Amino acid sequence: MCWVAKNTGVKRVFYSSSSEVYGEPVEFPQNEHTTPLNSKLPYAIVKNVGEAFLKSYKQEYDLDYTIFRFFNTYGPDQSTDFVISKFIDAALAGEPITLYGDGLQTRTFCYIDDNTEATTNALYQDKFVNDVVNIGSDFEMTILDLAKLIIKETGSSSEIVHLPPLPEGDMTRRKPDITKMKQLLSRELTPVAEGVRRIALRDEKG
Repeated sequence: MCWVAKNTGVKRVFYSSSSEVYGEPVEFPQNEHTTPLNSKLPYAIVKNVGEAFLKSYKQEYDLDYTIFRFFNTYGPDQSTDFVISKFIDAALAGEPITLYGDGLQTRTFCYIDDNTEATTNALYQDKFVNDVVNIGSDFEMTILDLAKLIIKETGSSSEIVHLPPLPEGDMTRRKPDITKMKQLLSRELTPVAEGVRRIALRDEKG
């Protein structure tokens, strides 16, 4: 990718990295430059290597880049492999919503419109060149509270069922520093309740 870019006049490469590069966080919120990367999973390590490759290309060939570290993003038509889509589908069907463990692990959730507006503005506004930007939300909530919110917003009769904790463990907390993203967005982020309503309404209409 970088080799083709540098030989075809591309001015800047945008790289899709992941919050997984932080691994089990050692500080909150996770900052792009001060939080140590604690990657252990193969997926996260590959993303980390990709980031390092872009930085080395800048040094060697002066190819500009912007790295986006994406945190949990959700929206319409998302795969049910992801928690919000999975919970909404269950709620609309009146089926149990299952949680691993006590559900008190926290996450942040970024609506897709916030994600795409911030990332495209980085291009159109020519911001954060040769830099790393967290793309996510800084509003933390437990998975249990997420399930309760989805039941409320969909008017569902679903019950919450607790399953045994995942054998490989589950990160207890994740929260990004989105100071840079807010500069790109220049508006308030979409509240989770509003995002859930948009998805549920679209799903109900089929």
